[in-house]
Amino acid sequence: MKVLVAGANGHTGRLLVQYLKEDGHEPYGMVRKEEQKATIESLGGIPVLADLTKDVGHAVKGMDAVIFAAGSGSSTGPEQTVAVDQEGAINLVKNTEKFGMTKFVMLSSIAAGDPSRVGEDMRHYMEAKGKADEYLQSTELDYTIVRPGGLTHGESTSKIQVGDTVEFGEIPRADVAKTIIAALQEPNAYHKTFEVISGDTQIEEALKTLR
Repeated sequence: MKVLVAGANGHTGRLLVQYLKEDGHEPYGMVRKEEQKATIESLGGIPVLADLTKDVGHAVKGMDAVIFAAGSGSSTGPEQTVAVDQEGAINLVKNTEKFGMTKFVMLSSIAAGDPSRVGEDMRHYMEAKGKADEYLQSTELDYTIVRPGGLTHGESTSKIQVGDTVEFGEIPRADVAKTIIAALQEPNAYHKTFEVISGDTQIEEALKTLR
């Protein structure tokens, strides 16, 4: 598949490009800056310059699937969180619909469906993620919304725990990336929203248990 990864220069985004290439797909890494293109190329991806807060139609057109793995970052203010994590994500979804693609995977966050589960300092971020998720859920796309717990740089185990709601826990970014890619190819993951942390079940098997 031709797969567009928005946020390809981020930690999880780079893993997505690498793993997609290793799995035989054609990854396109969406980046905002010219100097970021070399990183995508070094991972085996094809760089695409685009800004989520502007027109992204040229980036989406011709893809078989789209992954949102972007984020405004922890050092930016609430306005940027809304601009990227909420409105930027919605912008990408709308363009996916416009150009006739069907597969879309959203990298969200644990508790995005219920921001009251987190402290006041994280609530605005969760609300923004939740609104983007809600928009995607309202579409006809074959969407999957992946809501991981705390992200680490640990080694992949390829084993996870999934559910509508799970206890707060951690998960390596590598396993989040693998879960996202598996969700693109597992019909049982379509039209599903789930939380995920490290667990005891192989990723592909865990996705088959989603309800």
